Amino acid sequence: MHRRIAAVVTLASTTFAVTIASEGCSHRDPLNLLADEAGTPSFANDASTGSTDHDAGLVDYCPTSSCPSPFTTCPGSRFQCDVNLMTDSQNCGSCGFQCQGGSGGATFDCIAGTCVMKCRTDGVFTADCNGVLDDDCEATLGSNENCNGCGDRCLDPDKPCIFDSNTGHGTCGCEAGKSFCNGECIDPQTDDQNCASCGVQCPREGDGTPLADNTYYGCGKAECGHIKCVNGWGDCDGKSANGCETSLKSETDCGSCGHACDPGQSCRENYKHELTCMCPPGLTLCGNNCVDLGLDPKNCGGCGMDCTYAAANQNGLGICSFGSCKFACSDGWGDCNGDPKDGCEVRLTADPHNCGACGASCDLVMGQPCILGRCAVEACDGGGGPTR
Repeated sequence: MHRRIAAVVTLASTTFAVTIASEGCSHRDPLNLLADEAGTPSFANDASTGSTDHDAGLVDYCPTSSCPSPFTTCPGSRFQCDVNLMTDSQNCGSCGFQCQGGSGGATFDCIAGTCVMKCRTDGVFTADCNGVLDDDCEATLGSNENCNGCGDRCLDPDKPCIFDSNTGHGTCGCEAGKSFCNGECIDPQTDDQNCASCGVQCPREGDGTPLADNTYYGCGKAECGHIKCVNGWGDCDGKSANGCETSLKSETDCGSCGHACDPGQSCRENYKHELTCMCPPGLTLCGNNCVDLGLDPKNCGGCGMDCTYAAANQNGLGICSFGSCKFACSDGWGDCNGDPKDGCEVRLTADPHNCGACGASCDLVMGQPCILGRCAVEACDGGGGPTR
């Protein structure tokens, strides 16, 4: 039994008209693999009687054992037609042609059947500045020679490259009002270790005059000798006699005088070491992070409840759903035997016994392959079989 699909009006004579269907030709609608310019086919029901005007222009499709381009079967294949030569880094463009790993500064991916080099952006940012493929991405951004990109040089010794490894952005010199001292940008107006200029340290005891509680002598207006509050304390009543009397680590005065946290929030240090109220409504403070206990796989239902226990070779991952840990299969994989010990053991995109779904079988007798979760078909000949 076969299905009929409205024929494409115009096709180049060289088009490889192999399509794929979900589960044998008689059970699921086929997926057209023709080029985009050929248009999208419409679907029609099987004809129960002879041809009618409604049937005009329809093409019959039957199961096939052929691989449509760019799919093929390579020596290491587990299933027929399970290699995509356009994207498989182990068989890029042809069987056995591998995209080799880089020297540490780059990776190689198979894109459109060609190995393409990608420089690192995972906290270390690299670039191919000399154009030589053999040494990969040889330059590390953030240097005075290549600050924000290849050839972006910082020539002034007082304005070296300042690079943010979180964003991958670099600039020559510090922002306005800041100075570069000992490898970092500081404010010379208030920095107790670099007051007015690099290396000028302010003695905390000043001239020896007794100090009020939680105070010390430090840098202010680029001069030493100014009375300042110890970190985490504030002079909220404006009385110098009692010093800095208020803790700025409380829910009533978080980070500054009078800054109160909302109910359920705590005053904590954020990643910038700033005191702030945590957490926003709907989130819970776990350690130093605000998390959603209903969705966070590392804190599922409670702080420290880790769902990410699944091994990488199980083709799945632990997820958090409404505060409960669950196991989910990665795209294209399925748990067809129901055994959590071997995870998602079936490759639904290529297994002809489980094509697209567990138990969905292609025509195994004729060797019909499963491609992208659909059983392959091609145009039938006049006798009801595949065209040859």
